[in-house]
Amino acid sequence: MKRAISFFLNGAEVHTKVEDHWRLIDCLRDELNLTGTKEGCGEGECGACTVLVDGKAVNSCLYPILEAEGKTIVTIEGLKGPENRLSPIQQAFVDKGAIQCGFCTPGMILAAKALLDSNPNPGDEEIREALQGNLCRCTGYLQIIEAVKQAAGRIKDTE
Repeated sequence: MKRAISFFLNGAEVHTKVEDHWRLIDCLRDELNLTGTKEGCGEGECGACTVLVDGKAVNSCLYPILEAEGKTIVTIEGLKGPENRLSPIQQAFVDKGAIQCGFCTPGMILAAKALLDSNPNPGDEEIREALQGNLCRCTGYLQIIEAVKQAAGRIKDTE
């Protein structure tokens, strides 16, 4: 039997019905059709499913959907800017070649956003620490770290 819950998703209030055993990723992908969040391992080891819950990066494959009640959730779809422009973080990933297959990219970008929201000028070690739960098989991490640093500078320039 499904249960009604509500939360804020990418800036809009959402009312939906969920099964008690669902994880946040199940609701996002299967109920709300937001497929930018990827499921890699299903065990919280790869970070592909990272989303923001009340500003904190979490593995949506481990997050019980019932705990989302009343929370604010941001997915990769929620980062787009006016006229569907890429966010500064997304653009930096493109510019620095930090995307190849793209499977890890939404989780990496949201982990980077959580970092930059709490620390607008991180050093290399802080970036590595913030991204340590996100695995990439393609690009190597140098480009990703460079993208986060570029995004930090762009965000700072727009403030």
